[in-house]
Amino acid sequence: MATEESPLLGDQLHPSNANSAFLPTEDIYDRFSRKEKRVILAIVSLTALVPMFVGGCFIPSIPQISKDLNATPAAVSLGVSLSVLASSVSVMIWSAYSSFYGRRSIYLCGIPIMIIGSFATAVSPDLNSLLFWRFVQTFGCAGGYALGAATIGDIYKVEERGTAMGTFAGAMLIGLATAPPIGGAFAEYLSWRGFQAVLGMCGMMLMLLLALFFPETAHPGSRGIDKAQDPNKLFVWINPLSCLTFLRSPNIMTVTLANTFALISDYALLLPIAYTIGAKYGVKSEGLIGALFIPSGLGNFVGAPISGRISDMVVRRGKKERNGVWVPEDRLRAVWIGQLVLIPISVTLVGLVTTYVDGTIGLVINFICLFTNGVGVNMSLTPMGAYTIDIMPSRSAEVMAAVSALRALLLAPVSVLFIPAIDTIGVAATNALAGLLALIGYFLIWLTMRYGKQMRAYADVGYPNFDAQISNGD
Repeated sequence: MATEESPLLGDQLHPSNANSAFLPTEDIYDRFSRKEKRVILAIVSLTALVPMFVGGCFIPSIPQISKDLNATPAAVSLGVSLSVLASSVSVMIWSAYSSFYGRRSIYLCGIPIMIIGSFATAVSPDLNSLLFWRFVQTFGCAGGYALGAATIGDIYKVEERGTAMGTFAGAMLIGLATAPPIGGAFAEYLSWRGFQAVLGMCGMMLMLLLALFFPETAHPGSRGIDKAQDPNKLFVWINPLSCLTFLRSPNIMTVTLANTFALISDYALLLPIAYTIGAKYGVKSEGLIGALFIPSGLGNFVGAPISGRISDMVVRRGKKERNGVWVPEDRLRAVWIGQLVLIPISVTLVGLVTTYVDGTIGLVINFICLFTNGVGVNMSLTPMGAYTIDIMPSRSAEVMAAVSALRALLLAPVSVLFIPAIDTIGVAATNALAGLLALIGYFLIWLTMRYGKQMRAYADVGYPNFDAQISNGD
């Protein structure tokens, strides 16, 4: 399969030109021991967790921030939009440069920016300062997901990658579920400024872990700097928007849309929870509203190891059925449990139960559904994330950046529609629409499973030559 010309730096600089037509050999994944891989996985999972807290803790603090800075809640809410913008831009920048300089260097550049932004946000005297430093804070840490997923692709074999991605995605989703209640508790009982300072201190501890225990994981000789005509040159300009060219691929686009539709169900349940489950069952305290997020977080925690192991099991089974032949789309077979069953059923039931079932029994059923949704979302995102790395191993950071950027841009406007939709058509209909989107997402995954090879041939963005690898018995 032909390799696409690099849109970034030219043949002599781009890390993927020399090897993008081939899958890495198995030996490349034996550079680190099992213990070392676990340490690396734990660190990158923390780097994916931090952006969730940076973003999630801000929303419940808006009332206190607006009072403290003498600004309207609507004006303070601009911080959310700016964070989405910073996340979309920075993830493309960090991923592009990680392919050139390596993962470790970019982590060590990004986290200090997040630390500075956190402490500066904590002492912001006015709204303008707050918005600026929130942008800086998010810019520094937003690369955690793309870089972490790429790191997993660097160190884990195909048959092990799903389990690692399950742990990684679980950390991200646990942050998504627990950051708002923790941020709300800080805002209610301590101070929103205090929590921003805590984030800065967490960033300092993470920086220490990266400096002491995180090695360079990029495959030897694969970085752009390894091929540069002048490797001593301090800085090289790389076009961060070039990663968006990967969205020309039907495979990558369908997976991006499918995992966005899966996450929409999570957002539909959690973002308006104070106005749905909280209002229905008389939960008014910010601390108790925060407790409503716990079942979803537990579902993410439980679903992480399950989803990863099932994902890898499906890959091994597919290879066995084909006498050792590996087809990347095999991994997507694991998506159906979450996206076809658990997500649409749980999100729809929450809407119906919240509308029609009163009392303790209704609250208990909702807790069960929130837990089930947490498991289902993880069981959908894990195989999709691993598949994205499988099909583009040499440029996984850039592909994950394109996926993250598009997903963030789609989720941002959708997120603000939930409460107006609930006010207009009710929580049952709103949640049913979220469940329908999950089903549409699974249909896109089914198309990718059925026609994946043809879709890859339709728009070759530099895929490895899977057929050549198969013929060599790899």
